[in-house]
Amino acid sequence: MSQIVWIARHANRLDFVNPEWFNTAERPYDPPLSEDGVGQAKQLAKRLAGERITHIFASPFLRTVETAHEVAEVLDLPVKLESGLSEWLNPDWMPAMPERQSIEALHQRFPKIDLSYTSRVVAEYPETDEACLERSAQTARHLAAEFPGDILLVGHGASVLGATMGLAGRSANPELKVALCCLFKLVRHAHDWVIELNGDTSHLSQSETIIRFN
Repeated sequence: MSQIVWIARHANRLDFVNPEWFNTAERPYDPPLSEDGVGQAKQLAKRLAGERITHIFASPFLRTVETAHEVAEVLDLPVKLESGLSEWLNPDWMPAMPERQSIEALHQRFPKIDLSYTSRVVAEYPETDEACLERSAQTARHLAAEFPGDILLVGHGASVLGATMGLAGRSANPELKVALCCLFKLVRHAHDWVIELNGDTSHLSQSETIIRFN
């Protein structure tokens, strides 16, 4: 039976809806989902409800954890926090490694988080775009090999792009669409990965028309 890797971008984030939030936030580079983003995450969970996913991996940023946890509730699976799926740690976007909530604090809010899991790849600040793409590519290849069932990866614009290219190859499809809460489906055929869904947003009642990448 062919292995399927599902890759999703987090849903809409609060600072996209309310840019003023950033100015007074305790952790300005780790925004939560917006109200409509929570709705998007629930729609993603409903879309994946019938799939044979056996493991869920998510970037440790709050918006990805929130998105993955909605899916985990529906599928009754734990969420493994994987640093290799993190946001692009771009020094032009953030002055230092962004402060995030501890895994223990996240677990109190999101009990599906698997406290026994250790990241297979560690994202390090600062990094270039190429380093981010390679880091997330390596993460996707490693997780697909270590966990041979169908898996879900929840990341950010850049890490979703890198993970997809890490499996399918950089020339597989140059026009990858990475909108908020979009979904990729990659199916392994022998040693090759085929993209069957490219940034699909058909599960969303409303999707963005202009893709914001950070």
